[in-house]
Amino acid sequence: MERSKKSQIEKYQAGSRKGSPSRVQAGQKVSGARALMESIKLHGGEVVFGLPGGVMLPAYDVLYDDGGISHILVGHEQGGSHMADGFARATGKVGVCFATSGPGATNLVTGLCTAHMDSVPVVAVTGQVRTTVLGKDAFQEADITGITMPITKHNYLVSDPNSIPRIIAEAFYIARTGRPGPVLVDIPMDVALAQIEYHPVTEVKMRSYNPEVPLRLDNLDEAAQLIAEAKRGVIYVGQGAIISGAWREVRELARKTQFPTTTTLLAKGTMDETDPLSLGMLGMHGTAYANFAIRDCDLLIAVGARFDDRVTGKVDAWAPGAKIIHIDIDPAEIGKIYIPDVALNGDCREVLQALLPLVAERGPTEWNEQIERWKQEFPLWYPKGEDRVYPQAVCEELWNVTKGEAIVTTGVGQHQMWAAQFYRCKYPRTFITSGGLGTMGYGLPAAIGCAVGVPDRPVWCVDGDGSFIMTSEELMPAVQHRIPVKVAILNNFCLGMVRQWQSLFWDERLSAIDLSYQPDFVRLAEAYGAVGIRVTKPEEIRPAIEKANEINDRPVVVDFHVVKDENVLPMIPSGQTIEQMMVEKPR
Repeated sequence: MERSKKSQIEKYQAGSRKGSPSRVQAGQKVSGARALMESIKLHGGEVVFGLPGGVMLPAYDVLYDDGGISHILVGHEQGGSHMADGFARATGKVGVCFATSGPGATNLVTGLCTAHMDSVPVVAVTGQVRTTVLGKDAFQEADITGITMPITKHNYLVSDPNSIPRIIAEAFYIARTGRPGPVLVDIPMDVALAQIEYHPVTEVKMRSYNPEVPLRLDNLDEAAQLIAEAKRGVIYVGQGAIISGAWREVRELARKTQFPTTTTLLAKGTMDETDPLSLGMLGMHGTAYANFAIRDCDLLIAVGARFDDRVTGKVDAWAPGAKIIHIDIDPAEIGKIYIPDVALNGDCREVLQALLPLVAERGPTEWNEQIERWKQEFPLWYPKGEDRVYPQAVCEELWNVTKGEAIVTTGVGQHQMWAAQFYRCKYPRTFITSGGLGTMGYGLPAAIGCAVGVPDRPVWCVDGDGSFIMTSEELMPAVQHRIPVKVAILNNFCLGMVRQWQSLFWDERLSAIDLSYQPDFVRLAEAYGAVGIRVTKPEEIRPAIEKANEINDRPVVVDFHVVKDENVLPMIPSGQTIEQMMVEKPR
């Protein structure tokens, strides 16, 4: 590895983050592609994750001599969309990705759908065939705006090159405002080549889009009254609290009320999970005490949460005795699953800031004592003292070594749930995972996006062997740009969550889960130029994590060979109630 040669990422960290002045004057004649790049910079785009192709060459030609914006060449367009997604989740900014027409554009679909399901601001720019052959089955033509219509917040097919500055301004505005989401802009090649007078657009006015939700305060007194009367309150926090930046207000509400607080998978870190008031995650694989608290509470304060089916299970039997206060910026979410007793429609942070002065401080009650008894009786645990590597031990040791200061991304499967259970987050935007869509292969590229966006914080990807295989090619850009992400593969040589479901609910008929014919992940990492480490004994776990943390000039892949037949518990079977929760006490 040549340490003296500055990588693209180092140039990015040193230069473009300080702001990149436009090289184009207002009224100057430029190509549509130049207008595109100037507009992206103008609206905060710092780095593009992409892969070029024929119809995107006008944009890439501009990139050739434009040092104002960085580009990460990805191994696959899906990886690029996940990198933009991870960048956005970790920074709170808009992530940007590029793809060419046809298969390049369609390869973005999984990433865009992932971002859409989890309300992540991403702007995707795709190249399109020339307008003269649109609709004529030209080479690499695909109707990407039609394809992505249900999985983007909005999309554009640009036909007038003069509209590029306005459309890019609108795309960034739509992506980041209101309930965030991905926006796709499809630009035909002749539109990108056309010459226009560039006039930057800094102000967006859209008659059909009004994301500013007026704060209605008429229900605040009623909400405060319910809080004052509650004897067994619970605060249930979702991703909306992170998006609005409401984590301080959530913690203040918990402190004033002494209500135990639980988060969804995507909201981990909103509440410091080392705080005694934290219940950790709730739902299908949430802690038993969080689920017991939901069962027995008399007031539920839902903050930026959408009552996902993995949280509620059987809707009719969830929080059966509770009155509900629902705070959400999206009016469509209020009443979608539960009709709340009090609805507070608005930005979570603004609503809580208005509500907090009306809430009286109280001390711990019998309810808090009951919560502590449940925590003592039903802790998260795993067998210890054996000569086998338990996946939970890896996640717990990762937390011990990093002291909860790292950003953790995951793929999807058993490893995702173990990471959520045993890696206790202290801060928001430090647990990055695919919730709504459940996208295997998300972890590694998302980690790269996080590391680019937040270079001063260690980034670990906890992945499964099946999930890692899906996007392992993204080690290539990580090595090229010397992005020091660490990957902890919890390798059980099978599709573990599928095995668990087949074991528990399909009479142990284990069909198509065998991953014993997998590559040697250590040698695979080394083939890309990364560092590979294998762990097969419990005493090797901590040294491997510590060694990986010391390597800061390339990615590291640690292949943990873990117990194959371990299940994720607790577990509430899909669509069932807390009464059917599978939970095991420490032996």
